[in-house]
Amino acid sequence: MISASNDLAARFSTFQEEAFRLETLDDYSNSGNPAAFRAFLAGETKPADYNADWLETVRKATESGKRMVRVHVLSRPLTPYLRYELSWGYQTNMTAGEEFYILDTTDRPNPLEGVPDFWLFDGWQPVVLNYDENGAFSGPTFVPAPGALPTGEEYEYVTHRSVALAMSVPFTEWWGKHGAA
Repeated sequence: MISASNDLAARFSTFQEEAFRLETLDDYSNSGNPAAFRAFLAGETKPADYNADWLETVRKATESGKRMVRVHVLSRPLTPYLRYELSWGYQTNMTAGEEFYILDTTDRPNPLEGVPDFWLFDGWQPVVLNYDENGAFSGPTFVPAPGALPTGEEYEYVTHRSVALAMSVPFTEWWGKHGAA
């Protein structure tokens, strides 16, 4: 993989069919919206404009027939951050058409142990998401275009996507069983 100055945000307006995200961390509180997380922890009501920019990005994509899909690998009990992400984030983002799945490893081995967070655009454009030891986003790593890697390395992300989707359940199904846990 190589680091690049490519604009990750631009990928969300240029992908053609699917943007897939694998999430593997239990806490992204140092990366996202810390004020909203603090509000959630304080028991405040979710603001009406919560996640508005992302919702617009998702809505534009899904209304044009594209898919935006996430699988989160997690185990119970949920961290405070995961309770926030799933109850405020996922449920809000679903209103714009984003699809969510949960790969719960509470009672089984993690089939994606050691796999980093990544986006996979159109099944061949992986972007690894790098986080420091405190869960702060430290930038993307853009994997070279197909054919630029010596051993077909770009295809490992396609395999990770397939495993994640095959071993996960729809978020609404999982949340119905475990959301209060």
